[in-house]
Formats: sequence, structure tokens, C-alpha cells
Amino acid sequence: MALVPCQVLRAAILLSYCSILCNYKAIEMPSHQTYGGSWKFLTFIDLVIQAVFFGICVLSDLSSLLTRGSGNQEQERQLKKLISLRDWMLAVLAFPVGVFVVAVFWIIYAYDREMIYPKLLDNFIPGWLNHGMHTTVLPFILIEMRTSHHAYPSRSSGLAAICTFSVGYILWVCWVHHVTGMWVYPFLEHIGPGARIVFFGSTTVLMNFLYLLGEVLNNYIWDTQRNSTIAAKPAHLQENTEDETDFREKGELS
Repeated sequence: MALVPCQVLRAAILLSYCSILCNYKAIEMPSHQTYGGSWKFLTFIDLVIQAVFFGICVLSDLSSLLTRGSGNQEQERQLKKLISLRDWMLAVLAFPVGVFVVAVFWIIYAYDREMIYPKLLDNFIPGWLNHGMHTTVLPFILIEMRTSHHAYPSRSSGLAAICTFSVGYILWVCWVHHVTGMWVYPFLEHIGPGARIVFFGSTTVLMNFLYLLGEVLNNYIWDTQRNSTIAAKPAHLQENTEDETDFREKGELS
């Protein structure tokens, strides 16, 4: 039995994201007053994605609790739609975008922090908030993936969706530069047009790779757990275990 129910973990994570967003928006930074505001930063967009995702998780948990045993087919149908939306958001946005933000930020930060997070920002953003935006996203999403099975969409539609998001954000960054004459991220000022094209293309490829990584990781976690559960039971109980596991993975049990 889990030490902390997954429903409680989701609620706690949602509250933490709400706190991070409120504290971040309360900071009066010059970049927040320019064209695009906070929405030109992928970190902020990712925080919104994570908050919305865990909000849907909490809503699906509450809906499951309220509809359990009711026998209302319409409510069960709506719950399945909500669970499908939750699974789609994790697969297409929450996991790939969240891991991308954490990995790319800290890699560039380790190389030269002035290229991604100038020291001047330390005067505005406390250390705990920086880690809330750029570090805890990864363990939070891994906890969610470990505690609940998520049904991934078809690979073609999933990759198409993450490509659309990636290209859309790249176009948004270019548009902000067109309007203001300034790049959203300082390191883009120091590389030529050709290098920018290569960088933007590489980020799109990386996003696709992270989508596939999430799919593989999700399948590995739940296939391993299912096999371990079945192997631990006597032979005459293994068939029932398989049925129960399939039922649980469809989101009907918590």
C-alpha cells in the first residue's frame, strides 16, 4: 500500500504549482512589462501546462469518487472523457515540455548561466522559486507517471501534436523578436541565423524524442509492475490479477 494516496499527492502538487505561479506573477520584473509578458517564456507556459494538467488529475479523482457505485452510465462516460484528456495532456504536453524545460535550462545554465538565466535575475527571483520552475517539474511528473497508468494516443497523432506545439512556440519567439527587436533568450543574440535554424530544428527533434521517451517509460513502468504483481501470486490467482490490473489501468479503480 502506498504511504501517501496518489490523490493526495496530486492535490499537493497542484497547490505547489498554484503557489509558484502566484509568486512568479507577483514579481515585478522589466521583462514582464514588455511585449508578450510572461507568455513569451517557455518556463511560464510549462508551469501553466503542469498546473492545468494536475488540475485535471484532481478533477478526475473527485469525479471518480463521486460517481463510484452510482451506476449512472452518462457520468461514467464523462469520467472516461476526463481521464482520456488527462492521459493526452501528460503524453503530449506535460511530460515532453516539462522534461525539455528542466534538461535544456540546466544544461545551458551549467555551460554559461548568462545565456539563459542572467545573474541579475537573482535580485528578483529567489532560489526556491527558480527550482520550483526549473527542477521540481521533473520529479513531480515522474511521480504522476509512476502512480497512475496513462493511455498514450496513437504515435502519429501524438508526434503531430507535439510538433505543432514546438513549431508554434518557435514562431511565437520569432514574432516577439520581429516586434521588439529582442530575442526572448539572451543566447539567441549571440548566434547567427543559420545556427538559430539548427537550434530551432534540434529543439523540435528533441521534443519528439521526449514524447517517445515518455511513451516507452510509461509502458516499461506499468508492464514491469503488472508482471511483478502476477509473478507474486499463486498460479490459480494470476488470471484474476491480470483482469484486475487491466481494469485498474483503464482508470476505473484508484
